[in-house]
Amino acid sequence: MIPSIATVCVSGTLQEKLEAIAAAGFRAVEIFENDLIAFPGSPAEVRRICSDLGLAIVTCQPFRDFEGMPDARRARTFDRAERKFDLLQELGTDLLFVCSSVSPEGLSGIDRLAGDFAELGERAAKRDLRVGYEALAWGRHVFDYRDAWEIVRRAGRGNVGIILDSFHILSRGLDPASIGTIPRDRIFMVQMADAPKLQMDHLSWSRHWRCLPGQGDLDLAAFMRALVSTGYDGVLSLEIFNDRFRAGSARSVALDGHRSLLWLLDETARELGRPVPGAVAMPAPEPVEAVEFIEFAIAEAERTGFQRLLSALGFSRVGAHRSKDVDLWSQGDIRIVLNSDSDGFAHSYQIMHGTSVCAIALRVADASAATKRATALLDVPHAGAVGPGELDIPAVRGLGGSLLYFLDQSSALGRWSEVDFEPTGADGASAGLVGVDHISQSMQYEEMLTWLLFYSSLFKTTKTPSQAVIDPGGVVQSQVIESGLDGEAGHGLRLILNGSQSHRTLSARFITDFFGSGVQHIAFATNDIRATIERLVANGVAMLPIPENYYDDLEARSDLLPEEIDALKALNILYDRDAGGDFWQAYTATLDGGLFFEIVQRNGYGGYGAANAGIRLTAQARLSRPITVPAPTHA
Repeated sequence: MIPSIATVCVSGTLQEKLEAIAAAGFRAVEIFENDLIAFPGSPAEVRRICSDLGLAIVTCQPFRDFEGMPDARRARTFDRAERKFDLLQELGTDLLFVCSSVSPEGLSGIDRLAGDFAELGERAAKRDLRVGYEALAWGRHVFDYRDAWEIVRRAGRGNVGIILDSFHILSRGLDPASIGTIPRDRIFMVQMADAPKLQMDHLSWSRHWRCLPGQGDLDLAAFMRALVSTGYDGVLSLEIFNDRFRAGSARSVALDGHRSLLWLLDETARELGRPVPGAVAMPAPEPVEAVEFIEFAIAEAERTGFQRLLSALGFSRVGAHRSKDVDLWSQGDIRIVLNSDSDGFAHSYQIMHGTSVCAIALRVADASAATKRATALLDVPHAGAVGPGELDIPAVRGLGGSLLYFLDQSSALGRWSEVDFEPTGADGASAGLVGVDHISQSMQYEEMLTWLLFYSSLFKTTKTPSQAVIDPGGVVQSQVIESGLDGEAGHGLRLILNGSQSHRTLSARFITDFFGSGVQHIAFATNDIRATIERLVANGVAMLPIPENYYDDLEARSDLLPEEIDALKALNILYDRDAGGDFWQAYTATLDGGLFFEIVQRNGYGGYGAANAGIRLTAQARLSRPITVPAPTHA
């Protein structure tokens, strides 16, 4: 199949849109009518621009309210079609895109509508043009693709075919299996869109909430199974109306669009177990086995203080890099790399963002395969300087320009700590932390779908429904991605993506102070949270104070014994429960720059303490720097 995208998907002027689409690797494009109308040049000039960029124009769409017009309007409607034919020929394309009528004047009757398309097909044939018919989910009389196909079939013209749109079909709950009965040469074009499952009218749902394949909840797999069964190998084009995309970077959205189609075709081929036209060869997605290490970029002046914090949290400095100013700290199955080297990526990252997480290393079954998959999905590879005797750990660019490393245990990469670090022999007093439970990344609201697609296309993942979390400064949207979980602490990957449209929320303020998106908090797992927090407090770790009212309410709504609640209150531990079991969580005070740590204990619990999020955010907001006070500059 031929990947394509409609200009309506991305922001900017038509020239900017076309340049972004070409830069993302597309070679075909749909010109949206409004973009052409607003363009200051002629259609011939648009054709020239597309030709120079290597873009074939699939169609200029849509042509609205054509079929079923009463006699008084019918002649005028065909006059409009002739003018559209002129435009298509000037653009150098041959497909008239007709969407089902929504006009209150439109008349029903399949034979009547088929007659209109028969005549339109005759007129188009005189110019060597084709006509494609799409059933809008909110069409007045035709809103089911099966009815659209019957109209096309009865029209009896070889140059009149059907256009299929995944949103219009799946949003109405229609069974896509009947697509398999349509001859492939009568499918003139296919449009792809995903969407979250929402309860709203189809028009509003479509105009604001469509998203790229892999970002929503529609059953695209069933749609693609039926489509592939026809042998279709033509244009597969994205048509996305989304407020976030309109506010985002055209180049980023276009690149995401191409990535989403590459992922969709790969997923379809794997599900069917056979090649699919247009699918690019790439290794299969792997689950994440564990977070292998988390790397902090830190200025030399701040290093001593951060090392004291790590020691207080129960970490030990177990390794010193053989050639760089980098240390390895460890506790349980958690590894923290502190990078103060005066050269290289981490140093540049620290200058921009201050003390922060500059890289996350994930353990997978085959690091080489993960790297090849990332490259095939258009992720940006990173090649850093490698010293004598050091391992060259494969990486791609991640959120906010950070790095995502790939490691495995089946190659020399499994010995990264032995190869790159000299053991110190240190073995400090553990605080009982056993693994990385989850990592929370804060980003611009408009970026959330980008990074959801990045992770879900690269690895074998599941995602939970997005949640709205109430912050004193506004609403934060939170999206969870999980991979490779097996019930053991520190195994697999749990990521929380947070974004807010309000500039007053803590996540938005973090982005402002941080000069970009990044890791705002890391949750460590323990098997005995009370003992761990007691140890941290004894070591001088400042914990986030929780108001007493929370514990009074907890006593009223839970079946915990009073003495259990008193113990939690004394240690500022929050509690939640779901059908799987119990959950305890506590937070450190927020560091300069907005980073903080969380300590959690799970007993079969599958969530992230959403019931407590508002309490935590309010407590943090109460202690945070006033909005009117500037953030400290990075060293």
